[in-house]
Amino acid sequence: MTTHSILLSRHIALLVAISGPLSAQAPTSAATRMAAWAHHQELTAHSPFAGMQWTALGPRINGGRVEAIAVPRGNSSTIYVGMAAGSVWKTVNNGLTWKAVFTHQSSFAVGDIAVAPSNEKVVWVGTGEAQPRHSGYAYPGTGVFKSVDAGVTWQHMGLTDTHHIGKIIIDPRNPDRVYVGALGHFWTPNAERGVFRTTDGGKHWSKVLFVTDSTGVVDMAMDPRDPNTLYAWAWQMPGGRHGGLYKTTDGGTTWRHITAGLPRGLIGRAGLDVAPSRPNVVYAYIDNQAPGSATDRPTIGGEVYRSDDRGEHWHKVNRDDLYTVFGEFGWKFGDVRVSPANPDEIFILGNRGMHSTDGGKTYQRIGEQVLRLHDSPGKALHLDQHEIWIDPANPDRILLGNDGGVFQSYDRGQTWLHLNNIPAVQFYFIAADTGAAPYRVYGGTQDNAAVYGPSDARVDDATAEAWRYVYLDRWTGGDSYVTIPDPTDRRIVYYEHQNGDMLRMDITGTSVASGGPSTVNIRPQAPRGEAAYRFGWYTPFFISQFDPRTLYVGGNRALKSTDRGDHWAPISPDLSDSASELRGAVPVGTITMLSESRFLPGHLFAGTEGGTIWRSRDDGQSWSRVSAALPKKWVSRVIASTHREGTVYAAFTGYRQDDCTAYLYVSDDSGTTWRSIAGNLPAASINVIKEDPLHRDVLYVGTDLGVYVSRDRGITWQSLSADLPTTAVHDLVVQAENRELLIATYGLGAWKLDLAPVLDLGVGTQDKVLALFQPRAVRLDYYPWETVPGDRRGRPVATFHYYSNAPEAITLVVKDSANRVVATLAATSVAGVNALTWNLLDSNGREAVAGAYTIEVRSARARARATFALLPRQRSSSDE
Repeated sequence: MTTHSILLSRHIALLVAISGPLSAQAPTSAATRMAAWAHHQELTAHSPFAGMQWTALGPRINGGRVEAIAVPRGNSSTIYVGMAAGSVWKTVNNGLTWKAVFTHQSSFAVGDIAVAPSNEKVVWVGTGEAQPRHSGYAYPGTGVFKSVDAGVTWQHMGLTDTHHIGKIIIDPRNPDRVYVGALGHFWTPNAERGVFRTTDGGKHWSKVLFVTDSTGVVDMAMDPRDPNTLYAWAWQMPGGRHGGLYKTTDGGTTWRHITAGLPRGLIGRAGLDVAPSRPNVVYAYIDNQAPGSATDRPTIGGEVYRSDDRGEHWHKVNRDDLYTVFGEFGWKFGDVRVSPANPDEIFILGNRGMHSTDGGKTYQRIGEQVLRLHDSPGKALHLDQHEIWIDPANPDRILLGNDGGVFQSYDRGQTWLHLNNIPAVQFYFIAADTGAAPYRVYGGTQDNAAVYGPSDARVDDATAEAWRYVYLDRWTGGDSYVTIPDPTDRRIVYYEHQNGDMLRMDITGTSVASGGPSTVNIRPQAPRGEAAYRFGWYTPFFISQFDPRTLYVGGNRALKSTDRGDHWAPISPDLSDSASELRGAVPVGTITMLSESRFLPGHLFAGTEGGTIWRSRDDGQSWSRVSAALPKKWVSRVIASTHREGTVYAAFTGYRQDDCTAYLYVSDDSGTTWRSIAGNLPAASINVIKEDPLHRDVLYVGTDLGVYVSRDRGITWQSLSADLPTTAVHDLVVQAENRELLIATYGLGAWKLDLAPVLDLGVGTQDKVLALFQPRAVRLDYYPWETVPGDRRGRPVATFHYYSNAPEAITLVVKDSANRVVATLAATSVAGVNALTWNLLDSNGREAVAGAYTIEVRSARARARATFALLPRQRSSSDE
């Protein structure tokens, strides 16, 4: 297959993936989605675990995909950053510290942020990522939100069914006059897209520009000297003939479609900007999808156009070839920004960032010398640039947002400081090892490599980052999914890149470079003369619980290795679905999930992109289809029970049809018959289901809204979300030794929850007015993790859990072994399990010493008492 045909086939796959047979699935309505959000809130508020506390583990070192940057006019040390799927973060000290300010809303995905030029307390957030990714996830939002107190509180202002907001512009004269450019649904047609305008601060909206039900608005720009003049770029995703440039000169009441000098035919997204110093100059950075002239170019790709008469006539200006800035991936790039001081100086963003000082004719790559707040082995500037802000008061100062987070420059983009202190990484997968304290947590991330860190890490430690990289690619990132340690050798970790690129790494080796001297490539290869194996973007693999040298992996066929991946053999025929009917991640119809029974070696289950579940009882010698009555949706999980032979659980996601239904099933006869156990779960896609390894009737699920537990094997579900911010939970694992639940969120990193109160509730507890769960012993100080000198993170904390059968005022008293009061904590409890955290300081601010302590929880109705220990600091070899 030639390079040109490969690129063309990928481009066609993207067309199918996004436009597809759109009438095949009915999307979930906006009303149903908001009802599901209300249901989630209600279940969380009334859960017996509502008073528990999650611990954010991080990491901060990675960064995360940035979609929006906004800075109040005249207050440049305050910055708002919108993460693609990680909420909104705010700094008031130019990036030294950050606070999440958009944490418990109905959406966690951000498309744009705008601060009113006339009132910096007025902030708008448009939800839904403005990038219809052909792989992975680009989560839909629930419309627009407004804050009138600089992000302290938020109000939902409607436009719920827009799904993805491309741009928000606030009239500089009037903060109540706001324009919203909406892309609409990515996967299905809908009418709530185009340009919307409000003149009363969002109480009422008018749709002032509508093109078609598959064409939305991805970017807008306003004339700085005439706020009634705006430009909008309409985009028929992923590329069509209905998009293009629209202009209004009466504040959006009427619009004209402008074509003079612009490309015709198939066009994709574009970025727009008006020169602040000369507003008659307007730039458009366009994804021209007309056929390319070279054999390896299916489309023309990125081109820069300029108008010198306020957008009436245009001409192409770039003489340099910009195909390498973005070519086939134009659907994810396109921002252009003009320097505030010079109409001929522009920056354009794509895979790399480019800078022109001659009106867009020639370009130089922006600098890639990077320093980082948290040290990292990464050297280069991260790839995939999505947002840039140029300080109007100092054009030398630039903020850049990309897949690796936020970068700041004070020399026009020659050198950068990576503000890698926002814990907003997108995890796909999480794992934990055993036998050590602290134990290790492992994760595979979206374009930020694979990482591992200690289970006692906390992002509120204002000290050095505790997490480390399993590997890094040469662009300081890398897509990574399944990341698992060898159970017999802590030095060895298995990980993967997209499309079946599997590797085995010695993490104590001399290099973290993917493919470097510490890495062995174990990608399965078909025998010579046979068709190549096909793998999905996310390739499932696991280590057999019967033999730590045996691996299984799923592509279009299931494959097995008995020597840690050095050699592979197929153990199935082609199990894939027909990709032509799928709207998936570069759809290939392959296996998405694999599982092995604990009771019988070779009893395997496989799930596919198209919703097929296969079963083999003989290690792949024969396979049976066991999903006739199940949804034809992407299989997000299929797991064989560790407690009951013949029991298997299956979850499906309708994400790729804009379908938010909770699909969850169990079979007790190895897949012959199935029944739904979605029960009272809210309507949100289920990404993962796991059994508790020690309690046969306890199940956990991670959804696009949070975490749920069932203690009766799926009959009823209770929220475990507690104080967890709204987030998509993509994976979870129970660390049985410590009875802790670890979750991988797609946008807010890894989190940990103490499961002891969840599992022990009801054992002599719920019949009491007030009860205290046995506290865990706490070691007084972190010891150097992995024997690395200088690993001095903040002191630990002690968290106490108690049960109250009604909301009431609570006092918790800590006494030492001499019965002296050391600390007193006060709170208002909720009905159910509550948590209180002691910072291990006494009432005078002195640090507590090692020893035995008594804690007593008191209310007006009852008291309960328990003892616990503060352990001395543990020495390690690095202290000798």
